[in-house]
Amino acid sequence: MTHAMQVHCRFMHFVVGAILTFFALNLCVAENNKPTQRPNILFIFTDDHAVQAISAYGSKINMTPNIDSLAEKGVIFVNSFCANSICAPSRATVLTGKLSHKNRHLNNQTDFDGSQTTFPKLLQQAGYQTALIGKWHLRSEPTGFDHWEILIGQGRYYNPEFITPEGKKQYMGYCTDIVTSLSLQWLGNRDKNKPFLLMCQHKAPHRNWAPGPKHLTMYDDVEIPEPSTLFDDYSNRNEVLKNNEMEIGRHMMMGWDLKLDGTGIKDALGRDWDNPEYNRLTPEQKAMWDAAYDPKNKKFLEDMPQGKDLVRWKYQRYVKDYLRCIASVDDNIGRLLDYLESTGELENTLVAYSSDQGFYLGEHGWYDKRWMYEESLRMPLIMSWPAGIKAGTRVTELVQNIDYAPTFLEAAGIEPPEEMQGDSLLPLLEQKNPDWRDTIYYHYYEQGEHNVPRHDGVRTHRYKLIHFYDDNDWDLYDLEKDPHEMRDVFKDPAYTEVREMMMRRYRALRKQYDLPPLETTE
Repeated sequence: MTHAMQVHCRFMHFVVGAILTFFALNLCVAENNKPTQRPNILFIFTDDHAVQAISAYGSKINMTPNIDSLAEKGVIFVNSFCANSICAPSRATVLTGKLSHKNRHLNNQTDFDGSQTTFPKLLQQAGYQTALIGKWHLRSEPTGFDHWEILIGQGRYYNPEFITPEGKKQYMGYCTDIVTSLSLQWLGNRDKNKPFLLMCQHKAPHRNWAPGPKHLTMYDDVEIPEPSTLFDDYSNRNEVLKNNEMEIGRHMMMGWDLKLDGTGIKDALGRDWDNPEYNRLTPEQKAMWDAAYDPKNKKFLEDMPQGKDLVRWKYQRYVKDYLRCIASVDDNIGRLLDYLESTGELENTLVAYSSDQGFYLGEHGWYDKRWMYEESLRMPLIMSWPAGIKAGTRVTELVQNIDYAPTFLEAAGIEPPEEMQGDSLLPLLEQKNPDWRDTIYYHYYEQGEHNVPRHDGVRTHRYKLIHFYDDNDWDLYDLEKDPHEMRDVFKDPAYTEVREMMMRRYRALRKQYDLPPLETTE
């Protein structure tokens, strides 16, 4: 080989090596580096969406393809819980990253203190455009948002009114569609040179479960499976459960809840209220509504089921309307995702889906929430961020809605303030937080509807301790052996050590979170 040929070979070897090194380095950067641009944040929040009605969480009663796609492309938090299972306090917790006693919003009857620190304010101060569209339900005027349009109070499903800085507006149509359309309008008109926070917050699937026009007859030919505890008699647990006023069989109203006005059939509390949505409908909307419900109502009146058959009929009517509302939510999430994909913004947008708490879909014979039992304690949390979260991630650690604010702030490169009691969830995605909490704390303060007593408690991966502190009563559940929470083992000698361990954790978390003394003896 000539000298020239040797030089050429050495040169080619160098070139090939340099090319391979270049690709290797770039692969390493792609795998290990976080996005250099601050992400947009799209927070989609619904009301009372139970995890057992999300197919990504294993639902056996419906499919939610667009919500599922977020989980497939991002992360699903398997053990996600609220800190106070009622609408307004949960929203206050999300905004502030603090438990109810710290953000001072204990129930639905008080005005939220908008002067306190919230994550939208901090994002706004850091240069984010911020918008809130949909359900607010905190009574005071929103703060920390460049743009906001909020439903009045709980809001209406059909032809809803909104409050804006310019005054009240009414939009004709279905609320879930309208909230999404207003969100898309804001996204299209915003300053594209800045990152955004958009909180798109739906009324659905809150009571009274009025389905949208496209889904009025969905599930008509389907029998929804009943939960195994639909006819729970509340034995083997605290006596307070028997005093509830949220049973499908005894407390659902034929008109108000079940779209069957004028029967004269009263619930156990003597109520016979008409459906609140029907008289809001336009003639065209009424025609669609009547075409969907009249044949079903006629059949009910012909059959007039009694006893357990009546409970079963109520369950089917209730849960189908509930699922129809969710179908609209899922469709509209698809609209938002399609828009972000079409504009090229989906890659660096953190899309989070959650709800203010879970809900009872017939478990223990109930609807509504409030209790610390699993179906209302659990809340969905799914996030997708193609540039920052590995697709198909599952997190099993115990997380709560106090963690949302610190997570959004850290994603935006902002240090969460010390006053926030939650922790960023981002380290969990990389398994970099081995000292994550092993117990969560819950506290329901409200003495309101459904006769649910005030209570607090703690939950680990396996056990749950509940304190009904007005009567100083306790319940303890072994969730591994008793996942449906049908047997209280607080006084069972076999659980003495577990009871003492859970009491220690209860006292420790109350001290850690700086809770004031309870009004009754602990």
